[in-house]
Parts: sequence; structure tokens; C-alpha cells
Amino acid sequence: MRLSIVVPVYNEAENVLPLLAEIDASLRTSPPVEILFVDDGSDDETPARLKSGMAGRSDLRVLRHKPRSGQSAAVATGVRAASGDWVATLDGDGQNDPADIPRLLAAVEKDPGLSLVGGLRQKRRDNLSRRLAGRWANAIRQSVLNDGCADTGCGLKLFRREAFLALPSFDGMHRFLPALFLRQGYRVAYLPVGHRPRERGISKYSNIRRAMIGIADLMGVWWLRRRARLPAVDEVRG
Repeated sequence: MRLSIVVPVYNEAENVLPLLAEIDASLRTSPPVEILFVDDGSDDETPARLKSGMAGRSDLRVLRHKPRSGQSAAVATGVRAASGDWVATLDGDGQNDPADIPRLLAAVEKDPGLSLVGGLRQKRRDNLSRRLAGRWANAIRQSVLNDGCADTGCGLKLFRREAFLALPSFDGMHRFLPALFLRQGYRVAYLPVGHRPRERGISKYSNIRRAMIGIADLMGVWWLRRRARLPAVDEVRG
């Protein structure tokens, strides 16, 4: 197994190098790893700090969007560029703990039929308004999509690269990966993971903006799932 870790970032200058150090420490004993930071058009010191982190190492790659294209586009850019059979994603704000990645790897080693393992944040370390908004959004999404995921917004996920590349691609898709994998007939599982308070930098999202975009995306994913056709295929041999 070769693992690629994809980290989308936007204006996270204070977080990228500490997060890189944590990834290194957490995956010393794991399979061969490459790390891809996808800078989504940052206008702070993020590009310079990522470039400094590349010195003397070949396992770290940095890709850059110009202009800013959104988190889903950044994830997709990283997955397309990745060389690993499996891809783990992490948010770039430092709230996901890279030490949870080996547990996700262990889950797919135990059950090779899985194509995605999603993290479920057991104790969200966000302010009250974000926690309430997340519960509301997850409840509505589950009632519409029935994807069995109590926390689709968790950025910590592990999935097969080729399965991801078979999904329909659109802005906002990163919030619906479990439902999209299920739509394609793939098996998914979920594991509890940690969550940490943001120690550096500021959030780039508002609850109202997320809600408005999320409702439109939810209806789109519902339509995609409703229109899915997965025929059984037998090869005819002479």
C-alpha cells in the first residue's frame, strides 16, 4: 500500500509547518507516504512557508491554485496528482489530528472491501454556534440522503484514489463523499476520531454562507443518487 496525504489550505501560514511536523511524527512507521499540500490561492505567507518546508525532502509536494477555487477543487487537485493507491485528507487548520490516520489505515487493512473510512469527531472543539449548525446540517442531510454518516463535515477521511476519481465532481463535493461513494456502490465505514480547537489563524467560513450553499448542494446530491444506475455486468466469452 502506498499512501498519499492531501491537505487543502487557504491562508494557513501559521498552521502548515506545525501540521507537517505532526504528519511526519504520526506516520513514521506507516507504509511509504507522500504529502501533498494544495494551496488554494493564499495571499498570506502560506506559499513561502510551504516552500521552506520542502527543503531537503522529496516526499513533500506543493500544488497551488490561482485564483482561489474552493476546498473541493483543492482536494480534487491533490487526489489527481497523488501517486498513492489510498488517499487520506486532513483540514489545514490543525483541528484534525494526523495521529488518527494509522487507525483509518488499520480499518482498511482489516476489511479490504472498504473504499472509504470517514472520521466522526467525537467532541467538536468549535464554538457553540458552529456545533449547533453542524448538528442541524447533519440531521437534515441524513434524513434526505440516508448515508449513515453522523459527521460528513469531518475533514479526516481515507479512501481509494481510483474510487474517488470515478465520482461526479462539483464544488462542495467534499461535504458529501460518503453519500457519493455509496451512490457508486462502494462500501464505507466510519470511525471515531479526535478534534482539537483551532490554535492559530481564523476560520474562513460563516454558518449562514455554509447553510445556503449546503442546501443547494444537498438537493443536487439527492438528484444524483436518485438517478444512479448500477447495472450488473457479465462478460460474454467465446
